[in-house]
Amino acid sequence: MARKGYPGHMKGLTSTSTTPSGTATDAATDAAVAVPPEENWLRLDRQICFSLHAASRAFNGVYRVILKDLGLTYPQYLVMLVLWEQGELPVKKLGEHLRLDSGTLSPLLKRLEAAGLVRRERSVRDERSVDVRLTEEGVALRSRAVEVPRRIGGATGVDLDELRDLRERLDHLTSMLDSAALEETPACE
Repeated sequence: MARKGYPGHMKGLTSTSTTPSGTATDAATDAAVAVPPEENWLRLDRQICFSLHAASRAFNGVYRVILKDLGLTYPQYLVMLVLWEQGELPVKKLGEHLRLDSGTLSPLLKRLEAAGLVRRERSVRDERSVDVRLTEEGVALRSRAVEVPRRIGGATGVDLDELRDLRERLDHLTSMLDSAALEETPACE
């Protein structure tokens, strides 16, 4: 189903956009190479997914530099954020918070445990479940990490209100895409 503003509703689209490298493109450029308007949607610089991908990679580059002082990778930092906020959690719940499966999460937790920041133990309530909790070192690391969000915010060059708005819009986009994926998933018969 075509949504308003997407192919099927975009006949005669004329707009200007910017590629991730900063190069401006517009309908005149498209016309010069005789590209029908519907085909414009197949350009890399018109893909929202690529813009999000490029922004994510740029964020990861900044996080890599900032988190080096803490001895964490970006995925490890996300694990620590959840544990600082939530406290002890089963691995399954931690994965739900981070949108990661256990195959991805287990090696992260193993490295964090080897670094002395977390401890994994079988749950006393359900021995099939593994709980993750912070060690004293993991709790203490939080005081050193409080500067990370400020430094990331400064690197964006965007004010705090704009960042909040962007995060809310991205959260909404994520919710809409999750719903769309569920609608597209074939039902079990």
